[in-house]
Amino acid sequence: MAKKDKNKQSKRKGEQDKTEDINELNHKHHKISTKVYEKELGKLQVELVKLQEWIKEQGLKVVIIFEGRDAAGKGGVIKRITESLNPRNVRVVALPAPTEREKTQWYFQRYVPHLPAAGEMVLFDRSWYNRAGVEKVMGFCTEEEYQEFLRSVPEFERMLVRSGIILIKYWFSVSDEEQEKRFEDRIKDPTKRWKLSPMDLQSRSRWMEYSKAKDKMFAYTDIKQVPWYVVNADNKKCARLNCIHHLLSMIPYQDLTPEPIDLPPRQKDEGYVRPPISDQSFVPEVY
Repeated sequence: MAKKDKNKQSKRKGEQDKTEDINELNHKHHKISTKVYEKELGKLQVELVKLQEWIKEQGLKVVIIFEGRDAAGKGGVIKRITESLNPRNVRVVALPAPTEREKTQWYFQRYVPHLPAAGEMVLFDRSWYNRAGVEKVMGFCTEEEYQEFLRSVPEFERMLVRSGIILIKYWFSVSDEEQEKRFEDRIKDPTKRWKLSPMDLQSRSRWMEYSKAKDKMFAYTDIKQVPWYVVNADNKKCARLNCIHHLLSMIPYQDLTPEPIDLPPRQKDEGYVRPPISDQSFVPEVY
């Protein structure tokens, strides 16, 4: 009898484990409707405006780093974060390949001028971690330069934190299959084809090399003061919402939304004569 009960319990546990595996798989690949996505994004963007006002009011200095594989969705989430914010206080830094002169500088030197002043938030669309990724894999830096980067970047980031900068690092993780799908979409869409660079194509053929480089980067730079936060990015909409929600949780802020403004009356027409319309050049009304 006891043996039967044990078998039943084992069977139930096996079925339960199987159900949990299925639920986990469904959660990983679950979809979110456009209606729900847009509603939630709208709420989060309102909170981002509140955060922006708090950063400005308190004189905070915020740096957010977005890293990950090509086509992982970094640009998409950056766009959703910034589209409702004031570009005078929130800006995106996406540096091109270094010039010959910049190659001779201290490695972090070209990034330092872009760090925020009080009341600003800077979003790095790729950052100094280029050295741990593309430069390492593609051979754009020497082994000595690479090892020096791994040694120095934790101290560099601790120094930024000690100076009062709030530094947050996101890694966007995307599967091999999903990256391939997004590359194919870019090839087919003329408006997105510019996003595919020779480096992107190389990243496909060197997938495992990039994986090893990422693992080593995490081993050296996932530090207590500035940990890496991994975003599951196979579902773009969910990745955007999850990243923004997490960002808002990282900086305690208060609602400083100003009271509604009453528009003053328009100045009265006191003898003003408008120049002839024929003297002006208008954009053709094609639509």
